[in-house]
Amino acid sequence: MNVAVLGTGFGAYHASLLKSMNLCERLVVFGRNPDKLEQLEKELNVEIARDIGEILRDPDIDVIDLCLPSSLHCEIAVKALEHGKHVFCETPVCCSMEEAAAMLIAERRCGSRVLVNRFIHFDPAYAYLRESCLKGTYGKLLSLTLKRETPPIWGDLGLESLPVNLMIHELDFISGIMDCPELVSAWGAEYEDKRQSLVRAFFREGSTFAEVISSSGMPDEYPFTAFYEAYFESAKLVFHESDRNGRSEPLLIEYSASGEQRLVLEEANPYAKSLEHALQCFGQKSDSLLSLEGAAKSMESALKIRRQIKQK
Repeated sequence: MNVAVLGTGFGAYHASLLKSMNLCERLVVFGRNPDKLEQLEKELNVEIARDIGEILRDPDIDVIDLCLPSSLHCEIAVKALEHGKHVFCETPVCCSMEEAAAMLIAERRCGSRVLVNRFIHFDPAYAYLRESCLKGTYGKLLSLTLKRETPPIWGDLGLESLPVNLMIHELDFISGIMDCPELVSAWGAEYEDKRQSLVRAFFREGSTFAEVISSSGMPDEYPFTAFYEAYFESAKLVFHESDRNGRSEPLLIEYSASGEQRLVLEEANPYAKSLEHALQCFGQKSDSLLSLEGAAKSMESALKIRRQIKQK
């Protein structure tokens, strides 16, 4: 397939993944910063472009890899669909449910697809948890706690932004194991710097509970951390991963009647696996965990959390 990456921020990383995995025959990168474009052209040997319209009109481009700011996702995705392109969209997929509806309508009308980079489903520890839930490996899932914590290195992640821009990954995961999770309650607090916050949200489906905790205000020396505790009928899974100076330290422990066991996780780049999966689904027209409909459900949950916090 021929792919056009829009954006030279995170888009540069997408382009490097596509080149390293040989996932496309032709690769074009759009951006507005000539220095970044020239650097990518030299380092990755890709085509560069400064006109989105020209890319959309190019009949040889099959997929638009959308890495522009979320405020532009809806507009560009709809135009891409109308030009017969598939879209691989970075998360968060859009900024409102009205935009999500517009994208879904365009997808159905035009026949092309939007898949969203819900990469958490391809993280080995979360993929194992999801498989355990769906297969009933340890019996029924009773309770799940998901955490994501970071020092203030990502800009504004205050109460308005955090549910959509940080917590969204855990919400993506919950929507992958629960059909219709009900938001029971949400609570949020700001740190001294109001651009940083702490949010807790509680969900329920039947007799299964899930809690999501996200913090963007951890001390500067605190590593970026992802964590979960999953209580099943016959076991407990505990996962912890910290990123220290670019080095990840994942640990997944199973506690069961057989005792304590460290589970060996495959080494995998979830971003690369997500991108590869999307291109395969475009080509094979197969179902996907990355569906626009699933991403819209996660966005709806994030916006509900934000509204509940405001009301309190």
